[in-house]
Amino acid sequence: MAEARHSIGWVVKELTPEFPDLSISKIRYLETEGLLSPERAPSGYRKYSVGDVRRLHYILTMQRTHYLPLKVIREHLDQIDRGLTPPKIDTPSPGVPAPQGTAPAVRSAQVPDDPPPADPVHHHGNTNGNPGANGNDQRRHRPVRLSRVELIEKSGISEPILAELERLLVVTPRRGTHYYDQDAFAVAVAAKQLASYGIDPRHLRQIKIAADKEVGLINQATAAHTRRGSSRQTIEELTRLINVTHLAMVRSGVQRELG
Repeated sequence: MAEARHSIGWVVKELTPEFPDLSISKIRYLETEGLLSPERAPSGYRKYSVGDVRRLHYILTMQRTHYLPLKVIREHLDQIDRGLTPPKIDTPSPGVPAPQGTAPAVRSAQVPDDPPPADPVHHHGNTNGNPGANGNDQRRHRPVRLSRVELIEKSGISEPILAELERLLVVTPRRGTHYYDQDAFAVAVAAKQLASYGIDPRHLRQIKIAADKEVGLINQATAAHTRRGSSRQTIEELTRLINVTHLAMVRSGVQRELG
């Protein structure tokens, strides 16, 4: 049975008896600070899981009871998301529930020592041509993990643009986490660059739809031809071939337009 999801209004009503000053605007502010990242329905409305509500409860309790600044709370949440125990507080408050639901999904994730590459679009272009080149195998084992605030700061896009990209499902956090990976970062940077040419998130949605169709084609081919134990290698090879084909077709179409 699927986990229940709740509206932001429901969350406020649920927690207001314990936190009378809670408001929709405060929850949204915590989102912009990268402390919360609820799922968004195709309509764009926020949908909060039980884990999201627990996470919010933890944040509010740390603010009210221990007067912790958001920076410190963010560090606590980062450790919890990685399956670690946050540092003890000098004046602990009994009965404070730690946020649950997201930690197991990212227990093995590690924060990379090096920041994302300065030109992620170019980096990913190289990856398409040679999946094992330029240290990409190592990066797969050391995934980039950016909070919402970090993604905005490093990519240079604005909060409204990121919200629109998320509403259109062009950029999303990694499943089961509140963090964004290298691909989300690459798309965000590309979105900022493309905006100068008049290409906005609505246009990127069309690219996302086309990409989803290509993923479906890869899945179909993999299911028909993959032997047990070789699925990853097959998917990577199919992805490479489709990327090469796609790029060649786009280049050919542009050349025809240019005459």
